[in-house]
Amino acid sequence: MSLSSILSADAIDSAIKDCQVPESFCPKKFFTLCGLTGKSAADVKKVFGILDNDGSGFVEEEELKFFLQRFSPGARVLTDKETKGFLSAADDDSDGRIGADEFQAMVLS
Repeated sequence: MSLSSILSADAIDSAIKDCQVPESFCPKKFFTLCGLTGKSAADVKKVFGILDNDGSGFVEEEELKFFLQRFSPGARVLTDKETKGFLSAADDDSDGRIGADEFQAMVLS
């Protein structure tokens, strides 16, 4: 399954373009621009499954660096500051990784 089967290609492009400049990535704004906030909880979990590149059931810091590239292969890598900010914003239990429920809560809140 690909992200374009859940989200429109135009919305993904718009979201990627909005955060091309390093240090401009804001997860909540990105989720809104790509249309993810308007999707069902089931669709958000499907997206999480795609982002969980190693299938561990969690998105770890190393996977977050390449978050934008999961949406568009030519997109930039997140900076360390953006990656850590994203992680701390979603990691409710402070275990250093984002679980499916944490991701869903961040996207849909």
